Amino acid sequence: MNFNLDELKKNHNTSYLASILERLDKEEIEVREMLTKDDSLKEMVDGELKSIQEQREATEKQIQDILDKDVQEEEMANEVVLEVRAGAGGDEASLFAWELAHMYELFSTVKGWQWKTNYESKSELGGYKEASFEIKGKDIYNQLRYETGVHRVQRIPATEKNGRVHTSTASVAVLPIRKKVLFEINPADLEMEYSRSGGKGGQNVNKVETAVRLIHKPTGLDVRSTNERSQLANREKALMILTAKLQQLKEEEEAKKYAGVRKDQIGTGDRSEKIRTYNFSQDRVTDHRIKKSWHNLPKIMAGYIEEIVEALQSGETGDEEE
Repeated sequence: MNFNLDELKKNHNTSYLASILERLDKEEIEVREMLTKDDSLKEMVDGELKSIQEQREATEKQIQDILDKDVQEEEMANEVVLEVRAGAGGDEASLFAWELAHMYELFSTVKGWQWKTNYESKSELGGYKEASFEIKGKDIYNQLRYETGVHRVQRIPATEKNGRVHTSTASVAVLPIRKKVLFEINPADLEMEYSRSGGKGGQNVNKVETAVRLIHKPTGLDVRSTNERSQLANREKALMILTAKLQQLKEEEEAKKYAGVRKDQIGTGDRSEKIRTYNFSQDRVTDHRIKKSWHNLPKIMAGYIEEIVEALQSGETGDEEE
């Protein structure tokens, strides 16, 4: 392998290994010089050279592993779009969708990540019919990637007079925004709609059509962006999110092809897959993929989901409680 030693020295992860390579190069020169002075040392020199070569190969492998990891971390998205959408259960589902979004927002605060609303459509009770958020932070996609799927809640709604437990659902999708875009959209496949943004924002919001809706005609996927100040900014944001959605769709299809042979896989990453149940009457949240449960739901809904995130990352399993 041909490495640039100067570049390796600048990287604190490889600087020590670069110094080892330098030392081995000097040792090899010294050993070869011994052979030019005395042919009888050939057997000993060959042994030394073999030892030096083995050390060099081991060191170079360590360096390559570190560089590969650095590239992987560089490519791992530090920006995501998180979407929530109410599922079955009417108003209760929309309220649960809002609670999930709030849980992730509080978790983002704990992690020191930046949180921004792209679009929200609210129900009469203040829940979310659907909403989209942009989150930025180190290692963010790696930590939130397993949140994609259907989240189920079981509890007695505040409007329930007979004390019956209701079951409702909301779906979550986490879309990575990568520096290297692998999916290119044909402009002819796009349909664009403009409208006035709702909510706060002064006179500009009410008089100018700044909100943008992009529709990808081949797939029917649509994306909205309403919270940027200009139509152009909302259009760029919507295009960024749509690109991420199409790329994720492609990856989901690939994952399903190989789902049967991927032993380390936690689900397919499909938003139609039921992944977790939040049972309020039993103060328990259960992740069905790793069959593990946690208690203290109020704390979990307040954004303290680190244990769940870590368990999913490690693939840690437990005994699922029904």
